[in-house]
Amino acid sequence: MTEFQTLLAVDAVIDGITPTSKKNLFQLIAKEMGRRCAIPAATIAASLNQREKLGSTGFGGGVAIPHGRIDGLTRVTGMFIRLGQPMAYDAVDHLPVDLIFVLLSPKQASVAHLKALAQVSRAFRNRQFVDNLRGAMSVDALYALFATLDSRHAA
Repeated sequence: MTEFQTLLAVDAVIDGITPTSKKNLFQLIAKEMGRRCAIPAATIAASLNQREKLGSTGFGGGVAIPHGRIDGLTRVTGMFIRLGQPMAYDAVDHLPVDLIFVLLSPKQASVAHLKALAQVSRAFRNRQFVDNLRGAMSVDALYALFATLDSRHAA
């Protein structure tokens, strides 16, 4: 089992949504993650927005990694979204974003949160991996890219 398989469930890969704004994106994420984690969507949206106020989670190269720590969450969990169209996100490189990895962690899991965030950011620094995500033809193919990624060689 790869490390990503502990973060990302098969059904936590979404392809082709087209949010109208970052606020709308966070609402969609909160609704979906809330359903998956049995946490109120408003709690998740507030956490994502609070983190975003500290600085953009737009990683660069068309990638964003919104993340937050949530009371009541039992484990670190992720969701991957490939947008139907790139959107403005206030990324560090000012480019629009089309690949989003959402990471939510229990409030008390600081070390686990930082390790997961480092794992995700390492993967997205790998240009070949990012290109493969953009070229994948299905949700199953997207998940397979994460499931087979060896994080030791992601950078």
